[in-house]
Amino acid sequence: MDAGAFALASILIELTPGPNMAWLAIVAATTGRRAGFAAVVGVALGLAVIGALAALGLGAAIAASPVLYAVLRWAGVLWLLWLAVDAWRDADEAPEAVPEGWGLTRYFRRGLITNLLNPKAAVFYIAVLPGFTDAAAPILPQTLALSAIYVAVATIIHAGIVALAGFAAALLTDPWRSLLIRRVLAVALAAVAVWFAVETA
Repeated sequence: MDAGAFALASILIELTPGPNMAWLAIVAATTGRRAGFAAVVGVALGLAVIGALAALGLGAAIAASPVLYAVLRWAGVLWLLWLAVDAWRDADEAPEAVPEGWGLTRYFRRGLITNLLNPKAAVFYIAVLPGFTDAAAPILPQTLALSAIYVAVATIIHAGIVALAGFAAALLTDPWRSLLIRRVLAVALAAVAVWFAVETA
């Protein structure tokens, strides 16, 4: 098992702009870091669940079934579009003061669902990850270990995105500027959904 090379590959993959990066930046910039970090935890759990299921064979089943892959793919696209519409609709409201407890659950849940509906993540686990395993050693422990490395790398990068995007929250104090920025970010998220549909075709 080449953990070092896999960690480097994971870093490069996660630094490539995608749905998680765009959505987390939008959440942190418009709602604040606490909501963004709650979303990061949801994303991490989603990636961990998919990694575990892929290790147990579900990823291969998704890749082998065009119908199942298409269903997950379009569910993911529609979910991202729904988030964009939701962001557009709420653009003229004051930035939320996210309360303790249940308020953060909304962002955690969205992060989790966004990744559970991402077939590209499952395909990553079965198309990229096996290339870093040692065929002479038991595969399942290696797959789980590499999955944990990927989730850790992704979580660190996502947390960094949230921390940096949180600085943009200061730009949202002016109502007109807030409306403009939120509408632009909503359109950007819709564009990410279209990109995701094309990229995963």
